[in-house]
Amino acid sequence: MLQISNRIRIDETELSERFIRSPGPGGQNVNKVETAVQLRFDVARSPSLPEDVRERLRRLGGRRIDSDGVLMIEAHRYRTRERNRADARARLAALIAQAAVRPKTRVATRPTRASTERRLETKRKQSSSKRMRRAPSDHD
Repeated sequence: MLQISNRIRIDETELSERFIRSPGPGGQNVNKVETAVQLRFDVARSPSLPEDVRERLRRLGGRRIDSDGVLMIEAHRYRTRERNRADARARLAALIAQAAVRPKTRVATRPTRASTERRLETKRKQSSSKRMRRAPSDHD
């Protein structure tokens, strides 16, 4: 059981892991040992996620989510399977926790009359100082 928050828990059966060879440089083991992990989580069909969290997770997932709604996290930071597995699960938990936070709704406000006046006064001063820098024209 992967505990994300009080209301979100992911069952182990919803996660599938596949071990692959780690990319990049390495020693003798790099071509023999499959230490990197691909963690897959079906966002679209998961009964553990509320609908609002599912939508935000789809947006946050970006390229990591395929057309079927499956989120894939690849972890190959460490040299051992266990640490890569823990890293992938931690990254999944962090992504879901980020999606679980409801964004604040923006409240539209208007600038005060005084701030509008200050802004316009500043613009007038700037305009006049630039006008004074100009070369005098013939028809003035």
